[in-house]
Amino acid sequence: MGECKLRQRCDCERDLMKIGLVSPYDYTHPGGVTEHIRQLGTWLRQLGHDVRTFAPSSRRDAEIDTPDFYRIGRVFSLPANDSVARITLSFHMARRVADILESERFDVLHFHEPFMPALPLTLLPMSHAPHVATFHAFAKSNLGYYYGRPILKQYLKHIDASIAVSPPARDFVQHYFPRLEPRVIPNGIDVERFRPGQTPIHHLRDNCVNVLFVGRLEKRKGLPDLLRAYEYLQQRVPRSRLIVVGDGPMRGKLDSFVSSHRLENVVMAGYVPDQVLPRYYSSADIACFPATGGESFGLVLLEAMAAGLPVVATEIPGYMSVVEAGTDSVTVRPKSPGELGLALTVLARDAMLRRRLGEAAQAKAQRFSWREVAVQVIEVYQEAREASRAAGDKEPEQSVHHSLPSVG
Repeated sequence: MGECKLRQRCDCERDLMKIGLVSPYDYTHPGGVTEHIRQLGTWLRQLGHDVRTFAPSSRRDAEIDTPDFYRIGRVFSLPANDSVARITLSFHMARRVADILESERFDVLHFHEPFMPALPLTLLPMSHAPHVATFHAFAKSNLGYYYGRPILKQYLKHIDASIAVSPPARDFVQHYFPRLEPRVIPNGIDVERFRPGQTPIHHLRDNCVNVLFVGRLEKRKGLPDLLRAYEYLQQRVPRSRLIVVGDGPMRGKLDSFVSSHRLENVVMAGYVPDQVLPRYYSSADIACFPATGGESFGLVLLEAMAAGLPVVATEIPGYMSVVEAGTDSVTVRPKSPGELGLALTVLARDAMLRRRLGEAAQAKAQRFSWREVAVQVIEVYQEAREASRAAGDKEPEQSVHHSLPSVG
């Protein structure tokens, strides 16, 4: 028995790692990739690993300004994929990065969007640790990949294993870099955080059917289509309400549309703190996500599903990798406000259908729990370490002392 316990303990010590998570994006600005990295780091720590995060940051934040976070580079805003990418363009960070790498001696570095300037592209060739790359993006095309391919191909040799968050994200990056063979591991969801039955927002719980949108107010999210669809719904189900959670560059245009079309019961909630967001899901009857494209996955769909809500979503590749029409959702063609309005009306009038779809959605969301996702990511870390050792083209690593407390 003692030998068995010793073997189990040794296995745990061998598997625990010091991991660096690298993000190109402003860590204090809300976004899907940033949230993914935050949650992944949290769950890796819960599983016993030692985690550090590298990212640019536009402001100081007590929540992230800890010894586990390295603030690297000044933030600039650039248009990208019908959105805005907040990244650092400073390449004058090599000395500091080198000092950190020498001090930390990571077992694995995990790069998110590794071909984004400038932080990932600085770290990749400097680090001698095994490297994992996760690709999050999906779009019709990428001019940076297209024109930068001759240069970016040189960075492929620094990637030991890769992940894509969905089949569309995998196909997108393979179109430009066929040598990559990413394993598809989806975004995760904290199913406990978004569980049904939480305290709703008091003034939103009445006899109205609440339709909820959560996301950045930008072109690709399809908000004008949602407002037109809601206008259709309100004419047929007067006791309905639209709740829009999020902020962004389209806020003024959306407010003007609501005013000029005299839409009633539209709540523009703006930015909502993370701890309050689950209460908005608990206040809703239907979740609606009418994006026109450019979505690789659809994390907000998972949040709604974990909350037990029926989802109305557009038939874009990233969303269709999450939902199943007729089972846990109703789907419509993108840029089709008429279809969207009809789908919302059908659900608003049929509580039994809402309940059936919502129950199926909640059951599916359990498969995306962060614990399950983190375990899959750790498997890729181990594959990267094995690939790096087999290649033999990196400096041997010094072992880092990762051990569990002694037993008995």
